[in-house]
Amino acid sequence: MPQEYQEPGALICDLARSFYDLGWVSGTGGGICLRDGDRVVVAPSGVQKERMRPEQMFAIGLDGALLARPDDPALRPSECSALFLKAINLRGAGAVIHSHSIHAVMATLLFDAEFSVSHLEMIKGISGHAYGDRLVVPIIENTARECDLAEALGEAIVAWPRTHAVLVRRHGAYIWGADWIAAKTHAECYDYLFRAAVEMRRAGIPTVMQGGTDDASVSTGRAGTANRT
Repeated sequence: MPQEYQEPGALICDLARSFYDLGWVSGTGGGICLRDGDRVVVAPSGVQKERMRPEQMFAIGLDGALLARPDDPALRPSECSALFLKAINLRGAGAVIHSHSIHAVMATLLFDAEFSVSHLEMIKGISGHAYGDRLVVPIIENTARECDLAEALGEAIVAWPRTHAVLVRRHGAYIWGADWIAAKTHAECYDYLFRAAVEMRRAGIPTVMQGGTDDASVSTGRAGTANRT
């Protein structure tokens, strides 16, 4: 049964409250955007995400142009806007979530250029992946300002065409999907996998199973690279 339609601003507020409870958007950090036809609805920057109201939303074009703004002149669009547009324009995303999850942050401290796991059931929740696949998420380096991450994030999206997320070192993750349901599903599954990998490393368990279907037979998902374990 299709989901009941909800106005994008109201839906962003509902999702942000859920993400706040998960610890993904605490301290005004993190966020979510929704594509609505030829425009993208984004939340304001620097506000408590669990207390946002629909009338505080901004609308921007696919080229980043400001199309509509709230009445409050003190509000400004999300610092994530340029990064959201990378996933929308390069991957056709209908929704993008920016998570400050501690599991995502810890994962960036335990892996180098790529987060990598295999043979975990929740991998099946990521579009285009199966249980035995080696799931890879690129990791880019953080910058002092959020908007300065846009170029590196765009390059990672192009270089890893199978991924639906990009991790940012000591910061969090950007995760997307074809619509808000797919983006939410991906975000929950990725967060589980980040947490599982951290616990596996803590216990001395390899995150990629050797000798299985991922042993030199499943691509990392990075464009132009040979299969590797």
